[in-house]
Amino acid sequence: MSGIIVWLRHDLRLRDNPALHAASSGDGPVYPLYILEEAANHDWPAGSASRLWLHHSLAALDRQLRDKKSRLILRHGAAAKVIRQLLKDTGADTVYWNRRYEPDRVRIDQGLKQELDRDGYSVQSFKANMLFEPHEISNRQGDPYKVFTPFWKTCRSHGQPARPLPVPARMQPPRRWPKSDKLGEFSLTPGIPWDKPILEHWQPGTEGAERNLRSFLNRIDDYETDRDFPDRDGVSRLSPHLHFGEISSREIWHQVLLRENRAGRMTPSSRVMNYLRQLAWREFAHHLLFHFPHTGTRPLREEYEAFPWQHNKQHLLAWQRGLTGYPIVDAGMRELWMSGWMHNRVRMITGSFLVKDLLIHWLEGARWFWDTLVDADLANNTLGWQWVGGCGADAAPYFRIFNPITQSEKFDADGNYLRTWLPELARLDRPWIHKPWQAPADVLRQAGIRLGEDYPEPIVDHAEARRQALAALQSMNAARRSQPD
Repeated sequence: MSGIIVWLRHDLRLRDNPALHAASSGDGPVYPLYILEEAANHDWPAGSASRLWLHHSLAALDRQLRDKKSRLILRHGAAAKVIRQLLKDTGADTVYWNRRYEPDRVRIDQGLKQELDRDGYSVQSFKANMLFEPHEISNRQGDPYKVFTPFWKTCRSHGQPARPLPVPARMQPPRRWPKSDKLGEFSLTPGIPWDKPILEHWQPGTEGAERNLRSFLNRIDDYETDRDFPDRDGVSRLSPHLHFGEISSREIWHQVLLRENRAGRMTPSSRVMNYLRQLAWREFAHHLLFHFPHTGTRPLREEYEAFPWQHNKQHLLAWQRGLTGYPIVDAGMRELWMSGWMHNRVRMITGSFLVKDLLIHWLEGARWFWDTLVDADLANNTLGWQWVGGCGADAAPYFRIFNPITQSEKFDADGNYLRTWLPELARLDRPWIHKPWQAPADVLRQAGIRLGEDYPEPIVDHAEARRQALAALQSMNAARRSQPD
């Protein structure tokens, strides 16, 4: 064998990497390759936070490869052109990759495979980043699911996912390494103070993923009770590591089962199954985007194409900056900006506020999250925003409108989360920290707060905004009923 190029994408790891494992099992040299693909090929080019993470994840992977006497080859450009050039440079005759599922990526991979097959190269793709691939799960009629519960039931009927593969014992290096771009030439880091606070909260790469998993396994019994409270350390924080493939979902699944076995439980407890169910929600998101590729930019429920969205630039900017006057919304948006992440409960609250209190199109929120989240996954981002917008699969009905005050009082009763991200409100006690505009003047004075200066007044009245949202829904439904069959 003259050599195998392993094209790495969202699988930046050595353990449980089927393409890399298969290539390392052969006799020829292995060329690990990462391509910074041209943005023009994609509907959703990587956002700023994702690019920052990618820079450090690639550096971490290269260090691991060098420990194995290998290295990461970096190239940029159109994938087909880059791979053809590398085949020529190395004399390799085989290309391996792990499959990806976003619509534009699927088109690129299918087109490249056809071209290389036609020209006599060997091409093989592998299942690596999902427990169950989108084509593996369907209903009795062979159609894709649009509701999660039967989807999850079918997944469970397929039995346990395959066990993760070990780190390759050895990857045969070539006699001479081909030219590689320098990581710094990719210009992935934003070059502004934004990167430093994000890296204070995260460690990109496999080591960070494994550390977060170990920590979470010590807390997983409390997941069911703590997951909705943003001031608690109740969630896994594995989402960016999963997105970049620094750890596989199979690895997480089996580590959870192993932990249960060590605790004397042959089958996972209901509390632990609630977490494994969340892994399946990630699968469901990819299932939907794969089978309904238009949902990246358009609603799954087509009637919402006619929803009377408004676009108030000042309101959108206030939401993005965390200056809406609603503390739970503002805390979430500032957590996002400072850490590149937001607690899931707060994502629902901030999303509901944008699309229902402000009547701003869910795509505006999706684009902002895409640029600022380190776990900006197209399938999950789309599912989440269409959920709060009431226009997707398993969506919350549009008339279910989150009250930012009661949500704050219920899930951050003592205001600890609010004080973390809104230091200007730190001296307010409950209940006023959840609704400072209602606080008596002497309470605000003692807390050192001048509303409208130190912290904004609410940009909308929630009760009135709720009435307007329901009226907008009613007008959309009325217009739809008036349409001829």
